[in-house]
Amino acid sequence: MKNGYKVVIYDCDGVMFDSFEANFAFYERILSRFDKLPLDRNDAETMRVLHTYANVDVMAYLFAGDDRRVEAQAFAGTIDYRELVPFMLMEEGFRETLNVLQPKVELAVCTNRTTSMDLVLESFDLNRYFGCVMTAARVENPKPHPEPLLKVLEHYRIAPGEALFVGDSDVDRQAAEAAGVPFIAYKADMPAFARIDRHDEILTLL
Repeated sequence: MKNGYKVVIYDCDGVMFDSFEANFAFYERILSRFDKLPLDRNDAETMRVLHTYANVDVMAYLFAGDDRRVEAQAFAGTIDYRELVPFMLMEEGFRETLNVLQPKVELAVCTNRTTSMDLVLESFDLNRYFGCVMTAARVENPKPHPEPLLKVLEHYRIAPGEALFVGDSDVDRQAAEAAGVPFIAYKADMPAFARIDRHDEILTLL
């Protein structure tokens, strides 16, 4: 590539998909199972945590001070995410952009999802695009720690400046900054190397 970028890395939730309703339904099932108050869609901080942090961190937040946290975490692992995939909506123009990018650069995923990412990719016939899928289950420290991004760089044996990371949250931004990877903010107003509102806009950077 003319700018030396060899890999484009995507966050999942809020970037590849509008997965808010799927995440909301997932945690509602857990809270209902343990007779806790339902989620409040108007609670901006709780919605932010649900949508950006790894499952173990979300559970720690939702069950803070509750001695049933370990039991709830175990129950979360029994939920069949295939029932929630229909709530997910792929972002407009995403697949078309991947089709253009795939012959030019390597493609990767870096997400705070744990065990559901492979299922999601398979369900939407996206797994053929990505040579590396880094999840919270495959690292010791999920985002905002840089470890997941650093593992992607290690997989491709590239320097931080040879990748771009597309994310939508401050968790993504912090991870990119700590890893030294240029950050592209998707539909988000935050400090970034670049900001895009449509997926195909990334093509102008390459």
